[in-house]
Amino acid sequence: MKSVKAMTIRLTQDQSDALETMATVENRPVSEIIRAAITQHVETRTKDPAFQVGLRERINRAERLLKK
Repeated sequence: MKSVKAMTIRLTQDQSDALETMATVENRPVSEIIRAAITQHVETRTKDPAFQVGLRERINRAERLLKK
């Protein structure tokens, strides 16, 4: 099993209500809904060419700092 890290997030009341409703309807824990949403977001963003450009720029800056 992969290691697990606990995190705290702050939601608006509307977000919290919607999340709890979805979890209840799907008969799944709220944490599972959140993890699935994060996984989907990461997969979508990493395929975005603009995100990839930004990521490469960040990597290049870090590499330049390491060479100093």
